[in-house]
Amino acid sequence: MQQNIPLKDYVTMKIGGPARYMATANTREELLSLVQQAGETPVLVLGQGSNIIVGDSGFAGLVILNRILGFEIYDQDPGATKIKVGSGEAWDSVVQRSTENGLSGIECLSAIPGCTGAAPVQNIGAYGQEIADTLIEVEALDLKTKQFVTLSNNDCNFTYRKSIFNSGPEKGRYIVTSISLQLQKTILQPPFYSSLQTYLDKNQITDYSPYNLRAAVTAVRATRLPDPTIIPNTGSFFKNPIIENWQAENLRNEYPDVKIFPMGDNLAKISAGWLVENADIKGLEIDGFKVYENNALVITNLGSGTYAGLIKIRDHIISEVRDKFRIVLEQEPEEVGL
Repeated sequence: MQQNIPLKDYVTMKIGGPARYMATANTREELLSLVQQAGETPVLVLGQGSNIIVGDSGFAGLVILNRILGFEIYDQDPGATKIKVGSGEAWDSVVQRSTENGLSGIECLSAIPGCTGAAPVQNIGAYGQEIADTLIEVEALDLKTKQFVTLSNNDCNFTYRKSIFNSGPEKGRYIVTSISLQLQKTILQPPFYSSLQTYLDKNQITDYSPYNLRAAVTAVRATRLPDPTIIPNTGSFFKNPIIENWQAENLRNEYPDVKIFPMGDNLAKISAGWLVENADIKGLEIDGFKVYENNALVITNLGSGTYAGLIKIRDHIISEVRDKFRIVLEQEPEEVGL
């Protein structure tokens, strides 16, 4: 077990103070052993650190690096295949292997950074797909009982970018060790989200196999999301706000080009990227951080930023959007060590 390890080296935004202790778990048994050793010491599990913000003071507890691997096809029939994946697997490699096997259900979740264990925590989603659509169950370590448990899809309480793991009274109670998915042997049909459809049309792609859609999504994302290994960032920094239909209609009347997606139940989702871009702050630079020119939803670290600087630019963006559109943006990355 190591001590006083800089966390900025383990998160994609490249900020954050030291972890008091750090260790690696390669199996769920090693994970349980480390949690038991920690006792009352706070525990933080890190995968690739792509959706987390660490404060300048660091984390006064034990950081466990999740390296629990595994990819198993455990059930097949003519129409569907079930897979079980270790939570430490790189998520994009899971999508790659699935699409190479002709399996549909997560191909539009390509090129999302992070480990598999984070997928159900955030209920990751893109281009019309969410992990909740295919997830069968989650295996996790219950920190309250120190026992391994199995949680069904319904147990996870999935909503937009939320789950039992990151919201509500059970937040922080479970450490995901594996997930099971049911994927289909089918091909998605258009129309697709506008940016994806535009790419498919431009490149005259009419074979919508999981493999081809993965390639298209990866290409589209590459034009809009900087590689965090080159330009430090956490991907989309703000969640798409969910508003009532009457608010959406008022906004559309005032701004006809606003990007709004119906959700049912008298609710609509509005593009946070559109809000930031149309608040005229694309390219804004404050204290070592900058709004990415190719995607207003991304905040990048220019190399010298600290947590204080990140919060300053975040709050400025929220304030500008609120003043212009009367909508309050919500940060997507989790925060620790504050």
